[in-house]
Amino acid sequence: MKIIAELLSLGELKQMAEATFGNLVKAVVDVDREIIAVDAELHSDLEALFLKDGSKQKSLWGINLYPEIQGDDFVEFDSMINMRPSQGNRSRGVEDMELRKKIIGIVAKRIK
Repeated sequence: MKIIAELLSLGELKQMAEATFGNLVKAVVDVDREIIAVDAELHSDLEALFLKDGSKQKSLWGINLYPEIQGDDFVEFDSMINMRPSQGNRSRGVEDMELRKKIIGIVAKRIK
């Protein structure tokens, strides 16, 4: 598990995927700090890493990254940590389209 505050190469992401799930890497995005935590078996492990690092839980959103896929399907919005009725998100996805755009922008900024 590691926090990406600078850049992560697509090659490194592919290696992470191959070492774990084969085709995907679990990640959590801190939308306030604009950083990403990657490479864990569970989104909740990455969430815990961020919380220890000073992030606020309300700013953390779980995603899956598919390094072999380009375009819209590179990022999948599916994580149990996203279920937050108190924040108006009642599913494992991210229902707010503006928030989705922000997450995609952070991913594009950190993974090249």
